[in-house]
Amino acid sequence: MRTTSRFTAAAATLAVLLSPLTACASTEDAAPQHDTSAAARPEDNATTLGHRFVPDPTLVNPHPLPFTSWTRLGEDTIAVNFQTGNPACFAVDAAVTETAETITIALRSGTRADAVGKMCTMDAVLGTMDITLRSPLGSRAVLDAE
Repeated sequence: MRTTSRFTAAAATLAVLLSPLTACASTEDAAPQHDTSAAARPEDNATTLGHRFVPDPTLVNPHPLPFTSWTRLGEDTIAVNFQTGNPACFAVDAAVTETAETITIALRSGTRADAVGKMCTMDAVLGTMDITLRSPLGSRAVLDAE
């Protein structure tokens, strides 16, 4: 009798512990997934990361900022992913050079013009910036100017 009681208690405990996991598996609240059905290069299926930055050419004390990955968003739009400082204090801008074979992106990071002289936290933030190309991406290579 004792063994049956212990087994029943263990099964009930396991059911209680697993119930939140099955609730999380609901497809109603699932985040949209990337379409991987078409043949794509690895960078096409990368996810965009972190805070969305909008290009800000007014940044102060700019310095080069490498990007870590990129994602195809559309025929003539890509997103570059990078690490920078707190978006309340730091801004990012991009210069894009396109040729028939390559797209070279030079990211710059610096202090936001409205944050000069303000106290800022030293947070590392993953960021993403959308870049619209002059011509469709096609099979061109995307390069970091770094």
